[in-house]
Amino acid sequence: MALREGKRAPAFSSETETGSALQLKDLKGAWVILYFYPKDDTSSCTAEACDFRDNMKVLAKKGVRVIGVSPDSAKKHQKFIEKYDLNFTLLADTEKVVCEKYDVWKEKSMYGRKYMGVIRTTYIIDPSGEIVKTFDKVKVTGHVAEVRNTLVELGAYS
Repeated sequence: MALREGKRAPAFSSETETGSALQLKDLKGAWVILYFYPKDDTSSCTAEACDFRDNMKVLAKKGVRVIGVSPDSAKKHQKFIEKYDLNFTLLADTEKVVCEKYDVWKEKSMYGRKYMGVIRTTYIIDPSGEIVKTFDKVKVTGHVAEVRNTLVELGAYS
């Protein structure tokens, strides 16, 4: 089960697509959309990333930061960003440390085969570092619009 709303967002430090480190505390004072996805350059993950990309102008103008997290490497993230002209940060959580802290690294099942993977989940974190909204088991279609509407309801922007 995803982390509950009203809880402090777990601290993390992880490598970005550029190889630099990003810590949650670096984002203090901003609204943060922290979204977890399984794998770069797959159909659903690409659709979700491109939807965030297409909404970044409005989000960034309001001071909202979007951070995508997957177990892919920084190098793979760079290729993904270049291929789809993504305009936000991706964290390379190759050791699944951030995924585990945010309770999204879980057992999954496909065609009767069980394996560990990322459960597509999005957290909205307020400027003080509290989780104010959790979207678990995200369906990609319409998700970014739902996130934007939620930010309006939360007073992040109008």
